[in-house]
Formats: sequence, structure tokens, C-alpha cells
Amino acid sequence: MKLPKARAAKRRRLTVLLLAGLGLGTAAALTLAAFDDHLVFFHTPSDVAAKKVPLDRQMRIGGLVEVGSVERVAGSAEVRFKVTDLEHAVPVAYVGVLPDLFREGQGVVANGKLSADGTFRAGEVLARHDENYMPAEVAEALKRSGRWQETTGSAK
Repeated sequence: MKLPKARAAKRRRLTVLLLAGLGLGTAAALTLAAFDDHLVFFHTPSDVAAKKVPLDRQMRIGGLVEVGSVERVAGSAEVRFKVTDLEHAVPVAYVGVLPDLFREGQGVVANGKLSADGTFRAGEVLARHDENYMPAEVAEALKRSGRWQETTGSAK
């Protein structure tokens, strides 16, 4: 039995529309998957302590270098220190040359992965570039903890 022309055209349009929707959905899924592989999330030490952050996933942690925590491993370029937001601290291991502005009590952001033993393995360490700079997420965490100290004359 042959379908009337109007009904056949309607079915053809529906098929084209479904195929176009399927193609668009596939393209969107592939795009989101590509973004997911390249997103780097920022966490504070309190975030790491409160949530189960994924192990072996690229991320950033930021806070202050805990006073008295910096130690250099003898015979290697490895440096171990703790990053704190004054509530919690995360141990960090970094192999390489630290920035000139890296000091205890100063702001720092480390890029790397959290290992199963709870140590953050940093591939890059960034230190603040002047006395008025601090990553917004770190400043917010310090404000929430009640330990934020506003500096006078800071440039915005």
C-alpha cells in the first residue's frame, strides 16, 4: 500500500529532524567531554578535607604556605610544605625550582594531583606577585574563617 504524498513528506521531515537532533546531541556530548578533560578545578585545603576530591585528577589548591612546614629533601630538588587556609592544611610535594616570592606565610597556588596518601603532588607552584594579590578563592576562604586581614591602600 502506497502512502499519500503528504504523509510520506511528513515522515521524511520527521526522519531528517530526528537525525539532525541525534547529530547535534552527539556534537554537544563530544564537546562537553573535551572540556571535561581540560578543566582544572580550584580547591582550598578545607574543600579537600570536607569533600572527597578525586584522586589523580588535575586540580589547583591555594592558600598560605604554613609557617614552619617547608622542608627540602636532601640530595634532590624535592620540596615539601603545607598549604593552609588557616582551618585545614594539605601536604604538598614539589620537585623543581620554587618561585622567588615563595615564602612561609605567603599566598600560593599549586597545580597538580592529589595522591592516595593525601599528599598533593604539584607540577607547578605559583607565588603571589606582590603584597596585595591573593587568589579570590583563597581570600574568600580566609574571610569565611574570620582570619582575613584587609591591607590598607590595596589596588583593586
